[in-house]
Amino acid sequence: MSQSYDRGLVENFGRWTEFSAGMWAWVFHKFTGWVLIGYLFTHIAVLSTAIEGASMYNGTLQGLEALLIVRFMEVGLLAVAVFHILNGVRLLFVDLGLGLDAQDKSFYASLILTGAIAVASIPTFLGGAF
Repeated sequence: MSQSYDRGLVENFGRWTEFSAGMWAWVFHKFTGWVLIGYLFTHIAVLSTAIEGASMYNGTLQGLEALLIVRFMEVGLLAVAVFHILNGVRLLFVDLGLGLDAQDKSFYASLILTGAIAVASIPTFLGGAF
């Protein structure tokens, strides 16, 4: 026998102030997952220019690298990927029952480590852009 109960409105966005660290981790993990899926389609589109030949592919890459916004987006993509990986590892440990009482701390550590890696990557991605 199944039971149903009223969980409230999912669309009630006014509840975001009541989110715990675990809920924010879930929201960020879903968001970064969708961003990575979007990037995958863009990546495939760029790679498909190689069908037209090496000069077309190289021209496409050089054209994209010449845009400053693309370089900033690469830093953001790195931050998204790093957070998604770190949070995925955190979730793996939580699913295994390890560190259950330190979930909040591990989420915040993931955020701080993601920020540090993203900031450290800025010279690499923006080098020679200015």
